Amino acid sequence: MSETLAEQGKQVAAEAAALLVQDDMKVGLGTGSTVAYLLPALARRGLTGIRCVSTSPATQRAAGELGLELATLEQLDGKLDVAIDGADQVDAAGWLIKGGGGAHTREKIVAFAAQLFVVIVSPEKLVERLGPPVPLEILAFGVGATLRALRCLGEVELRDAPPSPDGNLIADYRGPIGDPAELARELERIPGVVEHGIFPPQSVSEVLVGAADGQLRRLAGGKAAGLTPP
Repeated sequence: MSETLAEQGKQVAAEAAALLVQDDMKVGLGTGSTVAYLLPALARRGLTGIRCVSTSPATQRAAGELGLELATLEQLDGKLDVAIDGADQVDAAGWLIKGGGGAHTREKIVAFAAQLFVVIVSPEKLVERLGPPVPLEILAFGVGATLRALRCLGEVELRDAPPSPDGNLIADYRGPIGDPAELARELERIPGVVEHGIFPPQSVSEVLVGAADGQLRRLAGGKAAGLTPP
């Protein structure tokens, strides 16, 4: 798929997701190129009483410039009605890989805090099985020891990129994935790993897949869905 067609698909999915937000909702906003289409679509709706939690400084700046009201997750008692975000990969079983933008720790916190987590993608993000890389957020303290332990699982390299929104290092696991649940458990056992970019199907309510021709596919996630545009 060409870059132009992919961008058009992202916009279709993002605009469909914006229709799911209603007045007075508490909304989690993800990070990345797909969310860049969501923010203006959401702002154009002119909803009243919505409060938004951003997952990165970039999203916070863009949302604020569009006049969306921002809050912290703590100010909203750690609970959201809906969170909307993109994904780097969505496999046939509903597993996700996220974190291309290095904000996957905050994105995962927001996704799990939301009653409904909606993923918006273009068709090329759909894969039969997850493949590397898997983004990692790791502490700078003891980074050598952390990387050594990670490399017992497979190839890992530090990313030449800005730190995470919370000031940690970003790395990419490029080894085999196999069973995503097992790899997730192995990564979580290693001290110094703050979070990985594998999201389980049970965290996802619905995946909206937008196509360049305006068509929209809805894939049910492992979490109970039930969102219907007005």
